[in-house]
Amino acid sequence: MELEEPLNVFGEPLKSCGNDPLTGFYRDGSCNTSLEDLGSHTVCIQATSEFLEYSRFRGNDLSTPVPEFGFQGLQPGDTWCLCAARWLEAYQHQMAPKVFLTRTHQKALEVVPLALLKEHAADLN
Repeated sequence: MELEEPLNVFGEPLKSCGNDPLTGFYRDGSCNTSLEDLGSHTVCIQATSEFLEYSRFRGNDLSTPVPEFGFQGLQPGDTWCLCAARWLEAYQHQMAPKVFLTRTHQKALEVVPLALLKEHAADLN
């Protein structure tokens, strides 16, 4: 496994997205990625009840616990490394959650334009 350089959308060191619940493709708390991460789990979001319901409706239930995979389910307010394409889809349906730019991997920019992420920025630096 060779990780992409851990830089955020500003080309600065990637900050941790969240440890409770533990997030990231590698469950390391960061939106790190590599070629193994086919879904590009690179956008650090803050979950809302509206987004979680939208995601469940679209076939990606993030709120129901799956203990056998160590997943406790997301609650509104939790931070999570979301697939870039899923975030873009939510944006296109006016359901995109807030994004932490300093915690979002620069690889997300291959799928989502920075201008769209900035529109939903939870952090402005």
